[in-house]
Amino acid sequence: MDLTPLLDSPWLPPAVGAALVAVPTAWRFSRHAVTLVHELGHAGVAVATGRRLNGISLHADTSGLTVSRGKPRGPGMVATAAAGYLAPSVVGLLLITAVRLGWVLEALWVALGLLALTLVFIRNLFGLLVVLVAGAAVAATAYRADADLQVVVVESAAWFWLLAAPRTVVELWAHRRRRRTGTSDADVLARLTHLPPAVWNLVLLVLTLAALWPAVDRLLD
Repeated sequence: MDLTPLLDSPWLPPAVGAALVAVPTAWRFSRHAVTLVHELGHAGVAVATGRRLNGISLHADTSGLTVSRGKPRGPGMVATAAAGYLAPSVVGLLLITAVRLGWVLEALWVALGLLALTLVFIRNLFGLLVVLVAGAAVAATAYRADADLQVVVVESAAWFWLLAAPRTVVELWAHRRRRRTGTSDADVLARLTHLPPAVWNLVLLVLTLAALWPAVDRLLD
């Protein structure tokens, strides 16, 4: 069976990405990939702003925790707290850019390197499993898939993270209204900046929705 027409369809990547976000059974598993990127967002910005990264934990309920040490307030801490929910959008935009520039294989190598580095900071067994599964998927795509399939996989991943980002922000809103624990990223940002958590929730939602435009533009081009 010739799959070339299917692989050449510009609608395949957004369809795959949307399915991974919208289908409950798929989301139950793919949500762990979002948590991984979310925590790596916290970790990357923490290091970039001069904080010391202590470790990352990923849990079976799709929650996660990144621990870093440094100043408890200030721009660096605000950026670190805000980075988690924005990280999937950033990854999606980087992958879309890689596809546009023809750097798909390079993007896979970079992803594999970052996952290998992440292993150093993982602090629990479930987190280790998530990173190893993600690494195996990236390695299989980089070393076993042909060039056309690599493009489809990377662009599908881009759509997945771009669509997952606003969904998780909406989930954050619902989680805060339901539990009111005061420990969410929006609550942390509120304490750091004195802006209400709802304002931060709205800012994150607007930014993650805006990040969809380059992918939509590529699809309609």
